[in-house]
Order: sequence, then C-alpha cells, then structure tokens
Amino acid sequence: MKSEDAYRILDESDLIVNEAEVIQAINRVAREMTDKLRNLNPVLICCMNGGLIYAGQLLTKLSFPLQIDYVHATRYGNEINGFELEWKIKPQLDLQNRTVVLVDDILDEGVTLSAVSDYCKEQGATSILMSVLVEKLHQRKRKPEMRADFVGIEVVDRFLFGYGLDFKGYWRNAPGIYALKTK
Repeated sequence: MKSEDAYRILDESDLIVNEAEVIQAINRVAREMTDKLRNLNPVLICCMNGGLIYAGQLLTKLSFPLQIDYVHATRYGNEINGFELEWKIKPQLDLQNRTVVLVDDILDEGVTLSAVSDYCKEQGATSILMSVLVEKLHQRKRKPEMRADFVGIEVVDRFLFGYGLDFKGYWRNAPGIYALKTK
C-alpha cells in the first residue's frame, strides 16, 4: 500500500472511539484487573502484534506482581480476512499451575484467542482469563458464549483499525479506534 492510499483510508473512515475514551477504558480495565488479580501471581501474555499497544499501556497501570510473556499467532497477516491460524512464537514461561491472562487488541470471532487459550490449558494453566481493548458485539464467535473477562470498549460489528488494530498492516498507531465506512 502506498502512503497516499493509507492516508486516504484514515481520512475516509469514521472515528468511533477517540483517544481520550480509549485511555479512560484502559484505566478502568487496569483497576478491574488489579482488584481481581492482585494476589494471584499471574502471567500476562500479550498477543502480538495487535495486543502490543494495549498491553504496553495497560501494564504500567497494574500495581501487583506479575510476569509478562508473549505469543505470536495470526490468521490475518497483512490481509483483512482471516485464514488458518499460523503459530509464529509460543509462550516461553512455564504456565503450570498459573493464572494466565491473554491480552489482545480485539475479541472478534475468537479463533486466535481460543487457540491460544487451549494451548495454555495444555501447558497446565489453572485459570485463563482474557483482557481485550475492543470486543465486537455479534453472533459469529467461535464459541457462542465466549466473552472476554476484561473489556475496554464494546463496539458494533464493523471493520476496525487503530490503537493496535490494523488495516492491511497499517494504522495500528492511529490514536483512536476507527471504522471503515459502510457501503
């Protein structure tokens, strides 16, 4: 994609959650997580690349002991449609008898988060929780009952980018959550 095409995408999209609202949501989630996790010695696993910005801002607001790891599993690459899950990096920490919190940018259909959660269970985690910046409200979840334990923002079912979410590999750095215009 050329720079001018990327700028056009941003200019033609709707800002649905501004940066101040995103920061407010992250602060609220941090308080909720601190209340629930402060004495559990959890492992927080950032789901790359999308979870990077959210995890980075969230972690500094968590005032309890924890360990950090990451996983890189993707279905999208630089595309807008998901395909088969590709594992690039699995967590390195020992998850046996640990509370694990998966930290990601979005819970959409839940395919990637389900696979990572299943992997953590196989590694002996006693509890697996999910913290996402954005959860889409729709009926296409891999498991119909699937919900994140800690949710920053709930949104309608549109194609989103910004604050970790990307459009064909671009605009993860956009200062807010944007949605492509509906046609």
